[in-house]
Amino acid sequence: MQKFTGYTLTLLIGLLISCTESPKKEVEVLHLIDSPSGKNSSLPNLFSNGDKLLMSWVEMREDTLASLQYAELKGGEWQPSHQILQGNDWFVNWADFPMIVENKGHLLSHVLKKSSPDTYSYDVKVNVLPKGSKSWTINLPLHTDGTLTEHGFVSAVPYENNSFFITWLDGRNTGEKADGSRGAMTLRAAIVSERGEVREETLLDIRTCDCCQTTAAITTNGPVVIYRDRSEEEIRDMSIVRQVAGKWTAPKSIYNDNWKINGCPVNGPKVASLRNNLAVAWFTAAGDQPRVNLVFSNDGGKHFGPPIQVDEADAIGRVDVVLLNADTAIVSWMESKNSRAQLKAVKITSSGKKSESIIIAQMEGSRKTGFPQMELLGDKAYFAWTDVSKDGSEIKIAYVLLDHF
Repeated sequence: MQKFTGYTLTLLIGLLISCTESPKKEVEVLHLIDSPSGKNSSLPNLFSNGDKLLMSWVEMREDTLASLQYAELKGGEWQPSHQILQGNDWFVNWADFPMIVENKGHLLSHVLKKSSPDTYSYDVKVNVLPKGSKSWTINLPLHTDGTLTEHGFVSAVPYENNSFFITWLDGRNTGEKADGSRGAMTLRAAIVSERGEVREETLLDIRTCDCCQTTAAITTNGPVVIYRDRSEEEIRDMSIVRQVAGKWTAPKSIYNDNWKINGCPVNGPKVASLRNNLAVAWFTAAGDQPRVNLVFSNDGGKHFGPPIQVDEADAIGRVDVVLLNADTAIVSWMESKNSRAQLKAVKITSSGKKSESIIIAQMEGSRKTGFPQMELLGDKAYFAWTDVSKDGSEIKIAYVLLDHF
């Protein structure tokens, strides 16, 4: 039997204590990687299909000229970036930003193009790159109402037959009428082919919050859309519409926060899906208590479990979520910290069990930082966000091994 002297026993105890008092997770598990973006870049959007990771972003050139770029991650390194298109007549906004999505080698992206000098007068323009094509077909119309109103907050996901399911907020009814009144923002959806043809445009909700992001997923039953609704009494909680047997259900609240607010909080939900399993994260400040909530569903969004509070204190929101399996999700969010902000992530089960949260980034809490992104690829969770300094903005990217949550 091995014997320990007093010195060696003390040393052993010291080593055990040092192991239990290891540096914080953000030092141990966060791996920063080089970004493919250039100077004055912002508004990252990540897309992953499990085998491929893409990122789109906007670069500002000569103050008014915006360029939509994208790149693919291969072998842990970003490949050279490619320009989709550029323009000096875009609506470039911290919360309503372009995206990119892929379906079996076909690519789709969008931008918001001004339709008149009015601030909130712009259209959604779709860009497609069919598999095998060498150049993008750009500035295709998504909607054809022709009104000089707001259209945006687009979500797009791969759909059947190489197509894409797209949903957006549509302000065609918000133009001022002869009597001075205005209608409400609406929620619409459509199917877009790999070549940009639009079909089955559908009105999903006749009255929604004006400027919170939408989010969509494809379940075993069909597409679902989650968004911030708006009642006549100005209750702005999260609602879901589902396509079942080819027909859309009526809007239904996923949970009654009963957040009454007379203006848009610009803070939309995020959904992740695996077959008929859903996880939805969102921000609310009902009762003047800001928080981030998470709910699970195992029947395609027909029913949801009770909400689980995600944040630890002083939530800002700007959430994202991914599903590891039917009962486990990773949620990212922002919260205030000493006049700045932190981007955090945590693993949560449907029973409410949480891992220790990981600090992904320290950042400004201003609108300039936009909405951080999170996606899964292999055994890693990737994060992208806009870092703002006195020298301008740039996109930062990092990953965390899933085993470290």
